[in-house]
Amino acid sequence: MVARHPANDSRSAPASPTTDALTHVELTWRAKQSEHRVRFGHPVARVRLGRDRRRISFAAGSIFAVIRWEANDFGTVLSRADILRAVGAGESCTTVPQVEPGGAILLTLSGWPKVERVLQAIDDVEQLGIDPADAAPEHWHHVHNRLSVNEAPRRYTHTRHQAWLKRRRIAP
Repeated sequence: MVARHPANDSRSAPASPTTDALTHVELTWRAKQSEHRVRFGHPVARVRLGRDRRRISFAAGSIFAVIRWEANDFGTVLSRADILRAVGAGESCTTVPQVEPGGAILLTLSGWPKVERVLQAIDDVEQLGIDPADAAPEHWHHVHNRLSVNEAPRRYTHTRHQAWLKRRRIAP
């Protein structure tokens, strides 16, 4: 579902300028039941909401990964990985569970085998000495597309990263 950021919705109440431009992720941790965590990203704010809940906020344009796992008495019921770009005020976004207002989806996969391969792709980028939040967004799109059809994604390389950094410098 595509939604508009509430900062530009004339029906919504005015929000404070410090929270308008942020994307908030609510994380939960309950032993053996529910584990939501941010795998990478550069949060600008953290708020503890309770003993087992917290909210992490990201500035517009930030790239971050959210990993969710949930279980019941019979085993795992949810394994999901989302890599998102935080949206700015007024920017279109896709709604994502526990992410307010939503984000630009770079990767979203469910099921433990695919989530495990996403985590391996993240580890591969880190092994190059590159922060996954700074990797080219197109790489995460590529990983999503390849893993969606059970194919192996191409590895991220220093050459690709340098090309991304150069493109980012000249692009508006």
